[in-house]
Amino acid sequence: MERKFLWNDGQLITHSIVDKKGNHTLFNKGNACDFMINAKEKAFPSNAQYQMMWVESNSIHESYLKTIITYAVADVQIRREYRIYEDCPVIACDTYLKGSLHDVSAAQELNDVANRKNIEFAADMESQQKNAVLDQLHVEGQHWQAKAVEFLDVTDWNNNLVVERRFIPYRKRGYRGNLLFVKNMETDGGFFFLKEAPCSDVQLAYPGADFISDFGKFQVTGLGITSKDITPDNWVKAYSCALGIFRGNELEALKALRSYQKKQRMLLPERDEMVMMNTWGDRSQDTKVNEAFCLRELELAHRLGITYFQIDDGWQVGKSPNSAVAKGSFKDIWSNPDYWTPDPVKYPRGLAPIVEKGKQLGIEIGIWFNPSIQNDFADWEKDANALIKLYHDYGIRTFKIDGLNIANKRAEVNLRKMFDKVLQVTNNQAIFNLDVTAGKRGGYFYFNEYGNIFLENRYTDWQNYYPYWTLRNLWMLSKYVPAEKLQIEFLNKWRNTEKYEEDLFAPANYSFEYLFASTMAAQPLAWLEASNLPEDAYDIQPVVKRYKEVSHDFHQGTILPVGEEPSGRSWTGFQSITSEGEGYLLIFREKTLDEKEELCTWLPEGERVKLVPVLGVGKAMEVMAGRDGRIGVTLPQSNSYVLYKYTY
Repeated sequence: MERKFLWNDGQLITHSIVDKKGNHTLFNKGNACDFMINAKEKAFPSNAQYQMMWVESNSIHESYLKTIITYAVADVQIRREYRIYEDCPVIACDTYLKGSLHDVSAAQELNDVANRKNIEFAADMESQQKNAVLDQLHVEGQHWQAKAVEFLDVTDWNNNLVVERRFIPYRKRGYRGNLLFVKNMETDGGFFFLKEAPCSDVQLAYPGADFISDFGKFQVTGLGITSKDITPDNWVKAYSCALGIFRGNELEALKALRSYQKKQRMLLPERDEMVMMNTWGDRSQDTKVNEAFCLRELELAHRLGITYFQIDDGWQVGKSPNSAVAKGSFKDIWSNPDYWTPDPVKYPRGLAPIVEKGKQLGIEIGIWFNPSIQNDFADWEKDANALIKLYHDYGIRTFKIDGLNIANKRAEVNLRKMFDKVLQVTNNQAIFNLDVTAGKRGGYFYFNEYGNIFLENRYTDWQNYYPYWTLRNLWMLSKYVPAEKLQIEFLNKWRNTEKYEEDLFAPANYSFEYLFASTMAAQPLAWLEASNLPEDAYDIQPVVKRYKEVSHDFHQGTILPVGEEPSGRSWTGFQSITSEGEGYLLIFREKTLDEKEELCTWLPEGERVKLVPVLGVGKAMEVMAGRDGRIGVTLPQSNSYVLYKYTY
């Protein structure tokens, strides 16, 4: 793609968006600046300049061209950094502010249509611009259709994580979400905005909407900063925004989006591919963790085929911030000079025996960590040094980050400093499993460069683990969030069976292999104590071994949902498009009566597709893809699955 601007003394105004592949140009008919802090400001831009540089790839991101535009408006300096990646129809923009500003526009009731007056004259249709704008386009045509996608985290409280709203743009109205897809029904072309920010519910300085539409005018709003966050001395980063283009069907839009997402953090097999075990899922919490327990769990984890063993809360000196006795005493906890060192009673030889045993078994050790939240993470450097010490002393580089509450911009800045320092010292080898189960955290489109996402706590003890619930959350997110960046749990199905009684969808009614298979599109997380498993559980070891042989190839593709939404009675699954004419299909038959089903996929209509089974119970076959990529699939048993490698 190509995005052309009017220079406007540095305060850029989009001239046009060029689809180089589709040979189509979309002109911006508005004269408003792409970025506006406050439309009431009438000051003219000054001191404008630009520079371009090539940023080389590293083990985190791919290489890109950076174009930096700086200018001043009144007492505020503005820096806009555009990121342009090769072979990617998306251009991203990071915005920084410095100086003094009296007002970053507050929330406005964009959706309060009931109190608006009748429209009798053209002037009645005008609405005063009050909101700060990160980016915008004003395009020709009346036949645009749009879809705003809102996401929810705080998964201890939410179990419906994706909300789609389709609409025809009309009068000025706001929409929530991180993604806005817009398509022209006359030309078959379209574009999308990705707001790189936390979920709408937890964004900083939230104005009430993320996108504003008004006929052919589309804006991204909500900077994530307030006037008091902007100082004369330091650049403060607002939320970022990426603009992408596509032509044709929904698949083209999703592939364009995913091509950009995959460039933010490269997926390295030796670092990012993991079959992790964390014992917290069996609810012993911090009562069992010690040297003997971990050594025993490692032996059993090896039998399962686990590659990462993560020690959760309880390994460290001091009271846990999760503990009831710790509430109100965070200062005492984090002031302990030995905090975030191994408890000498539980681990008299430190973590060295655990790490060494893991090396012998081919299992890497990870650690749970709760950064010091007091005073907006003011002790970020102390926490970074604690993580770095674990890396230097033991080679530990995988850290589950929990307990975050990013209450303001200062907290966010300090937290980034912690992450960045650890990455720098570890030469980008550190991996952060970012917990999104509670509090104000990063969500699905923020902090993506730092690792993967620990999605949810689910427990058989509380009867809130249902395999199809977990599969559904992964399935719904995978359309817009790279599935391979999510940690998805499977539990010990033999625990607490009495609590489910005659429940049709109880975990006990699924095979242990099926539970593992339901996590394959993501990063599997054995959320359990291996010592509590019966001997039968270890029969999945050959399946885990075979999965590890293909997992990186599977995860390198564009993974998208296929079939129906998981409901416990659906045919559902995932497709990984690894290259033109090749990929994987992971198909689940839930509790249904029919052995065969016509399944919608992303395969091209009319192609004869060869399916070769890799795992599961399916048989090799050739099928013709019909409309909507429909193919006939047979699975002889309910609650069963198959992983196919396909070619056409």
